[in-house]
Amino acid sequence: MTTAQNRSVLDEAEARVDKAARARAAGARPAPAGQWDAPDDTTGSYVREERGALRRVAGLSTELTDVTEVEYRQLRLERVVLVGVWTEGTAADAERSLAELAALAETAGSQVLDALMQRRDKPDPATYVGSGKAAELRDVVAATGADTVICDGELAPGQLNQLEKILKVKVVDRTALILDIFAQHATSREGKAQVELAQMQYMLPRLRGWGESLSRQAGGRVAGGGGIGTRGPGETKIETDRRRIRSRVSKLRKEIAGMATARTTQRNSRDRNATPSVAIAGYTNAGKSSLLNQLTDAGVLVQDALFATLDPTVRRAQTPEGREFTMTDTVGFVRHLPHQLVDAFRSTLEEVAAADLLLHVVDGSDPDPLGQIDAVRVVLQEIDARSVPELIVVNKIDAMSEDDVLALRQALPGAAWVSARTGEGIEALRDVVAQRLPHPHIDVDVLVPYDRGDLVSRVHQDGEVIEERHEAEGTRLTARVDAGLAAQLGDFAAPVAGV
Repeated sequence: MTTAQNRSVLDEAEARVDKAARARAAGARPAPAGQWDAPDDTTGSYVREERGALRRVAGLSTELTDVTEVEYRQLRLERVVLVGVWTEGTAADAERSLAELAALAETAGSQVLDALMQRRDKPDPATYVGSGKAAELRDVVAATGADTVICDGELAPGQLNQLEKILKVKVVDRTALILDIFAQHATSREGKAQVELAQMQYMLPRLRGWGESLSRQAGGRVAGGGGIGTRGPGETKIETDRRRIRSRVSKLRKEIAGMATARTTQRNSRDRNATPSVAIAGYTNAGKSSLLNQLTDAGVLVQDALFATLDPTVRRAQTPEGREFTMTDTVGFVRHLPHQLVDAFRSTLEEVAAADLLLHVVDGSDPDPLGQIDAVRVVLQEIDARSVPELIVVNKIDAMSEDDVLALRQALPGAAWVSARTGEGIEALRDVVAQRLPHPHIDVDVLVPYDRGDLVSRVHQDGEVIEERHEAEGTRLTARVDAGLAAQLGDFAAPVAGV
């Protein structure tokens, strides 16, 4: 077949596709009027579609001279091999940690080819796994065709450098992997700044290069030198990069501090209005966002992926008695969460430390739910949130066996049991939250004039109404309120009967 014939075949195929598209467009029914006027409660679904979508861009195809060159190609994922060092705990604990690393790698967009584990008292200070295991790992990498090795731990700069020299492929540790996932999922300006700050802090001690590319010095007029008074050995490339990173870190810290001011202002406003706050925290992928959607109809992103939520979401909710409070969905935690992330996300995590009640969500279907609880409490200790009253919420009970439920009930007395997917136990959880919220402590008996209906509404919204009667002069309320509202009601004290 000649080149002209090939092009003719391609033109005919394109014409058929265009004709089919026009036919579908002509037969499509018009959208119903007012369909965009309905409230949008599926905001998170758009984010999920955007993350998972693979879109074709028109006009960027390559013109082929031979039709036989056409292939069906899949999106190429990074091919990785995992390696872990088992230093403490049982073999099952080490295997769970490696399985979690595999889930993290898949979330980051990788294909896991193989995994190796070594039993050692402590990681090798030179190569993390020792010279023998490093040589074995090199053979596995060559046999599988992997292009990246991910280590289940945080590597020192020297270990990272030595392993790359031996394996001849890119080496990534657990910290860098988690930072990469955060970078992919950050959407807000504050979230992106926090992730960049964490990456800069991680990168600073690990700057390295090939050959002498980072050790060359420049002085005098080289690279735009300043001439007289500036000549000399100059600074090396790596010193320049370090200075730029430190400057960027300082700028990011100032930006995040400015963004945190708005969050603090909102929190202070809620405190002045005596609005109780509930924070939802827990292990990553435990179902925190699903629980928030069940309790508040928030419509936030729900995805079966690690660290799907990075930006906190605050929604208003009500107790069964009508008392208002706020619920905050926060970033999930994980074992060995990088300290750089805890430091960078400190302003966001303050929402947890400032809450009146902490809903600690646990994935009941996980092989080690108690280990998840311990890992989350370690992070809560770092952000000074252990003093916040805690309510354990065991989620995903629809995926648990009866034996697992019985065993976990003995280990977690007083916990709430729910399924955010099916809605089981949600109403009971609402009642428990209403009981555990801080209650107003000042008793008032007031007669509020009918022209001050705003105060009556405030009492119903922020207080606890014990009795309400409508009299000739106004609305008589017997209630419990906070100190601020009690002061506003002070001028309307009800007259004592018989006086």
